[in-house]
Amino acid sequence: MDTMPDPNIAPLKALYANHFGKETDSVARLPQAGSDRIYYRLWTKDKEESAIGVFGPDKAENLAFQNFSRVFQKEGIPVPGLLSPISLSNHYLIEDLGDVSLFSLIVNRDSKSKGIEEDSMRLLARMQTVPADSWHQFQLSGDFCRRQILWDLNYFKYSFVKPAGIGFDEERLENDFDRFAEDLYIPQHLWGFMYRDFQSRNVMVKDGKTHFIDYQGGRFGPCVYDAVSFVTQAKAKIPEARRTELLKTYADEFSRIKGTNPVEILRYAKIFALFRTLQVLGAYGFRGLVQHRAHFVESIPDALSNLGNLMQEEMANRYPELKGIADKLTKEQRFNAIKEPPGKLTVSIFSFSYKKGYPDDFSGNGGGFMFDCRALHNPGRYEEYKQLTGRDKPVADFLEQRGEADRFLRSAWEMTDKSVERYIKRGFTNLQIGFGCTGGQHRSVYCAEATARHIANAFPGAVVLLTHREQGIYETLNSTRQ
Repeated sequence: MDTMPDPNIAPLKALYANHFGKETDSVARLPQAGSDRIYYRLWTKDKEESAIGVFGPDKAENLAFQNFSRVFQKEGIPVPGLLSPISLSNHYLIEDLGDVSLFSLIVNRDSKSKGIEEDSMRLLARMQTVPADSWHQFQLSGDFCRRQILWDLNYFKYSFVKPAGIGFDEERLENDFDRFAEDLYIPQHLWGFMYRDFQSRNVMVKDGKTHFIDYQGGRFGPCVYDAVSFVTQAKAKIPEARRTELLKTYADEFSRIKGTNPVEILRYAKIFALFRTLQVLGAYGFRGLVQHRAHFVESIPDALSNLGNLMQEEMANRYPELKGIADKLTKEQRFNAIKEPPGKLTVSIFSFSYKKGYPDDFSGNGGGFMFDCRALHNPGRYEEYKQLTGRDKPVADFLEQRGEADRFLRSAWEMTDKSVERYIKRGFTNLQIGFGCTGGQHRSVYCAEATARHIANAFPGAVVLLTHREQGIYETLNSTRQ
């Protein structure tokens, strides 16, 4: 079957030929990260002349990146060089910085990572203190302000809290947000180039030297935001003591350049760490819970751990409704379940009500089975069973004797068992199985319970997570459960 050619290849090849004076021998699309931009590597057979081609759907964002790059390169900040003329286009070419990010060094516990972390903190301070009149005109949005703060706080509310199904008092939360916005407006002598997404994934290491990427969202704002963004990056898991060291390195360098007091900068670290954590949870909610991108879902537990720690600080008492929401989120077993050790198959089994929609897939796998139990005889139609659930023996007896549940489950297990067996053999990590009925109380609960016990006993190598969504029950089963 023929496939459509990639429409980005031809314009990127033309940019390559224009810059190097020769045709490229090879073009490879690189793995896509969190943004909608698509990256390609273009090179010749001798690999002496390689470049990174970029397709960005947002032309204004592309232009901002190119203009910022020209400014920072002129100021000696290590950013990728531009290999194509600055233009309002969907395509541009930049220097190839390789494939090694600081994040990869951190997670692999490379001994070089500590020195590069410290170097990144000092370079960040240098980048932020580049005179604003050289770059301010190129920023995409207005300066950091109350409106932008409330956008991010409501991003957390609408893209994470509400999709997660956490109850709260909206008016009281908005009162907290108003106080939060006031507290974030710090003195402007501590402002500069606010990178906006400074994290170890955006620090590339080539020939032992540090380079920054993905700063197109930069704007004039509080600089400490970027420093805490770096040290609190969820999946980097930088220990608390190391975070303190890195923040001090940053504050010392920023103060040396600006003539400020490091203590004044560090005073605002905790509140901006909280702000950043809420902002990234909004992003994880949208990209993970709504768009079902696994990378973002996997980051949720660590971000919630950050949130829980920050809510122990004195400042959190100013935001009581937000503190209550954070307490509920950090106790949610469905998010904690994402922490299951890698390498083992996790089978997530749900009961749910069709009236409230299908269960979320927090693994990002997107596959599995959904079984409709509404064809079974419904014990909920009888008064004596209405206050019970499928976990109660009278309901189980009813379904086994009068509801044809046994035949239904045997048919379901014939399909699910084959998948579980194959997933284990192939090293897959997640499989979801759902049972739905009208109210998510009787038939679906019974079938989910029976299936969880069946799989736990039949496949000792699998972790079985059982969720009765409408009952608010979350359990982990293993092969020893009877």
